[in-house]
Amino acid sequence: MRRYIDVAYLMLLGITLGLVLTLGAIVAPTIFHADKFLGSGILDHYQMGLLMSAIFIKSNYVLNFTAIAILLREGYAYKSFERDSIAIPSAATAVLMIFLFTLYYTKEILSLQAMGDEVTNSNTFASVHKASELDFQLLAFSLALLLGRRLYLVMKVK
Repeated sequence: MRRYIDVAYLMLLGITLGLVLTLGAIVAPTIFHADKFLGSGILDHYQMGLLMSAIFIKSNYVLNFTAIAILLREGYAYKSFERDSIAIPSAATAVLMIFLFTLYYTKEILSLQAMGDEVTNSNTFASVHKASELDFQLLAFSLALLLGRRLYLVMKVK
């Protein structure tokens, strides 16, 4: 049974890493350069941001589910004395980055967007947005590290 749980866990980590990379490397650049595909004047930058926020709101469900799964799986490993010097810090970083993004940055960006187009051009919005981008990059790195380490540990058992 444990093997099936490990396979499901590794698949979830891979899916979530793919989601994070897809959102950051494909979806966001496409949305924010929509004028290249649709022509100029159809969507302004504020409307593009609203679309991207809607996408992130939906992806946050997967991210939060993954954070809970990481807490359960890595917590079980810790309690079972399967402590690893790479898996534990990368798991903790991934969970922290997920919850920072879903519970803080997304809500902060949405509240700033709700104030209107002018606020999204402010320095406050720019700094919050930049911090959320850094959070997302660190999330991708920590998920990749955790996935790689768990794959290595599963293969090593064989």
